[in-house]
Amino acid sequence: MRIVLDAMGSDDHPEPELQAAVEATKRWKETLLLVGPEDVLRPRLEDMGLTQDQVRVVHAPEVIKMTDKPARAARGKAKSSMAVGIQLVKDGEADAFVTAGNTGGALANGLFILGRLRGVKRPALALVFPVQGGHAITLDIGANADCKPEYLVQFAAMGSIYAKIVLGKASPRVGLLSNGEEPGKGNTLVKETYPLLEKAGLNFVGNVEPKEVVGGEVDVVVMDGFTGNVFIKTSEAVSSFMTKMIRDEIMSAPLTKVGGMLARPAFRRVRKILDPAETGAAPLLGINGMVFVGHGRSDARALVNGIRVTRQAVEHDLLGALRSAIQTSLGNPKQTGAS
Repeated sequence: MRIVLDAMGSDDHPEPELQAAVEATKRWKETLLLVGPEDVLRPRLEDMGLTQDQVRVVHAPEVIKMTDKPARAARGKAKSSMAVGIQLVKDGEADAFVTAGNTGGALANGLFILGRLRGVKRPALALVFPVQGGHAITLDIGANADCKPEYLVQFAAMGSIYAKIVLGKASPRVGLLSNGEEPGKGNTLVKETYPLLEKAGLNFVGNVEPKEVVGGEVDVVVMDGFTGNVFIKTSEAVSSFMTKMIRDEIMSAPLTKVGGMLARPAFRRVRKILDPAETGAAPLLGINGMVFVGHGRSDARALVNGIRVTRQAVEHDLLGALRSAIQTSLGNPKQTGAS
């Protein structure tokens, strides 16, 4: 399998990406493609003892920064690590692209270079989110701040396919995130989307509040990208806050310290479940190619997990499954390929 890693994506690039390259080559014994300025990357890889057979460096002198405007950067930086990496997927030299860089930049380059799957109106960023009893697919979590009802219906269809592959759910339960469970609750977007989802042929269970999501009552949670991004970041912030507060309280007295020592294995298991680095990266569903995006603050462990998740999607032919789903679920029986 040929995975491309953007060496210039994370906030602390390229050090986390270089460390991830070392770990990835050990774990999977396959050549990893690392995209970025060769004069920077190759000497560091040689210092780490990695050969060109283990990590192939593809030169890309430009970088899309977190502060760059996505569309402008995609057009103006044709030799960026993102553009060059995604072009490798387009040319068939790689199976998938992984980055911890600018989400908008990844989306813009994915659309310009790979195009959308035919029939898809908007790609969506889909995250595997920890919930009670397992995980749920949450989308969109940041690719589309403004959405129309038909976009959310497509998100639900694509999310269901991803849930079947990643979660092993034969008939994923789909919920529409809202401020109330009743059909009439929500803003205009939610109210107009509800009846469309009822007719979409999916296992739609209705509106869900965050408590139902966290309680594990749905397998796919659909929302616009603005709401999704706030939902995910708030969840991660609360998780981090609670973890720190519990740790501080345990260390505040001798008796609780002893109890904390005994409970340490359980705390480690919980922390691992809640840690975003365990997922590593989320796919842009609807792009005519495999593009995965991780947190800008990703460390080497998060990037390796991102590569793992990407490999899993490639192994299960997520792209082919999405094409089939679009042909059947979205009413495009004769359309395949890029738009």
